[in-house]
Amino acid sequence: MATLVFVHAHPDDEASQTAGSMARAVAEGHRVVVVYATNGDHGDRPDDLAAGETLVDRRRVEAARSNQVIGTHRIVWLGYADSGMHGWDQNDHEASFARADVEEAAGRLAEVLREERANLVTGYDWHGGYGHPDHVKVHAVVKRAAELAGTPRVLEATMNRDVTRLQFQTAVAAGLADESWDPDKPMDDGNPLGTPEAELHWAVDVSPWIGVKRAALASHASQVSDAGMMIAMPEEAFAAMFGVEYYVEAGRPDGMVPGWFLDT
Repeated sequence: MATLVFVHAHPDDEASQTAGSMARAVAEGHRVVVVYATNGDHGDRPDDLAAGETLVDRRRVEAARSNQVIGTHRIVWLGYADSGMHGWDQNDHEASFARADVEEAAGRLAEVLREERANLVTGYDWHGGYGHPDHVKVHAVVKRAAELAGTPRVLEATMNRDVTRLQFQTAVAAGLADESWDPDKPMDDGNPLGTPEAELHWAVDVSPWIGVKRAALASHASQVSDAGMMIAMPEEAFAAMFGVEYYVEAGRPDGMVPGWFLDT
């Protein structure tokens, strides 16, 4: 059995991006660990926080619920502050993950990889999928941490730009999407969304675990603008959009393989 470490920028990113792969690995008897780089302290602030309860407190509880649904064996918090979206003042705050020294942050993560004797670690593609500063930083930190710890395989979670384009066009034709949004237009950092299919290596069918993925997202109830928007989708549309998870893996031959990366 293998040990897999999934590194995410914020609590709820695990649910939307890799929950299906995590749940599949758990179901097959592998050990699954999730690492959050930040506390998610610039997410949506709910109106029902109790006296003395902070947004970070709430998001940690929600993350625990999500990972209980998935079956994750361990949760680790690297402890950095959320950097906010691209161009926000929070990008430059001293404690923000975006400003963290790569070697220092990679050292924290490498310690987890060594403790777990990880066989595989998953981060994000080179521009974090859509340019969020914390997602971009995850890419650099995961890559360096794997080098420090000697973790043999590094996967990068991303979106299939070609599939997203087709889904978007279908939604527009059905009157279900705003034509002003376009996956080929520049995102936060000036790059289009995700990765072209020609540059992907793995397409993992997680449709048997789509219910787990939806329940994991629902666990992050405070985040109405992201998780809430996703789970508000009709079940059929949700399954079409989130039923396959895509990864880049350096060193693999060119070409996307529909399959399970642990079968290699």
